Amino acid sequence: MEFSMILIPAAILAGLGLFFGILLAVASRVFAVKVDERVPQICEVLPGANCGGCGYSGCEALATAIVEGKAPCSACTVGGHTAAKKIGAIMGVTVVKRHRMRAQVMCSGGEEYAVKKYAYEGAQDCLAAARLAGGDKLCPYGCIGLGTCVAACPFEAIRVEKGVAVVDYRKCEGCGACVGACPKKLIRLIPFKSAHWVGCMSSEKGGVVTKQCKVGCIGCGICQRACEEGAITVNGFLAEIDYSKCTNCGKCVEKCPRHIIWSAERQENGLYLHRL
Repeated sequence: MEFSMILIPAAILAGLGLFFGILLAVASRVFAVKVDERVPQICEVLPGANCGGCGYSGCEALATAIVEGKAPCSACTVGGHTAAKKIGAIMGVTVVKRHRMRAQVMCSGGEEYAVKKYAYEGAQDCLAAARLAGGDKLCPYGCIGLGTCVAACPFEAIRVEKGVAVVDYRKCEGCGACVGACPKKLIRLIPFKSAHWVGCMSSEKGGVVTKQCKVGCIGCGICQRACEEGAITVNGFLAEIDYSKCTNCGKCVEKCPRHIIWSAERQENGLYLHRL
């Protein structure tokens, strides 16, 4: 009698376990989310950096977007054209080669050049400092220099020196993570082989700029007149380079009275915060 009292409940429990097990197995098949086999194939091609430079949360999210037609096969800047070609083969499309890009900080207002309006002693974060009247530099376009971009870079390709963020081109993969992290929007992606850039983003008139920074662009137009290719123009008191026209001749660098047009060679030699 006692044995049957134990056996019956055990059998009932075993039966219920089997029933629910079968039910769960059926449900997992019925409600299973079907994954396109191309998604894991593309994930194997992607570098796995999960940097977010493509605009998606990670490589798997990008792979899904590519399969769904929401992102191009060349969306991963880190993988470059090699990865894009392999992804194109998986998707059955031809991928046109894209030019490699790199990040460039468009500011030269270091500690010795930019005029300060107050002493900042808050959190070491550019976003936090930007909430206090745009940061401690008088120039509203100046690099805050607290390293929010440094923390955002998954490749350790950017650092802060003398109050200004500086990019190490040898490490930069052009993912754009620093571009999105900068509250002043001072970092841009430019063609990797570009030798020159204007190290300023201020659109203020020259008289205002000279009071805010010793090296800011004053929009004088001398560089524009010196460029025979028409690759540099002054728009809103700020010189800008059209990289589709620039031949890297360097005449704008030589003629600029403020020495605000920089060259990659000068930065590689550690001269990015010093005047010629």
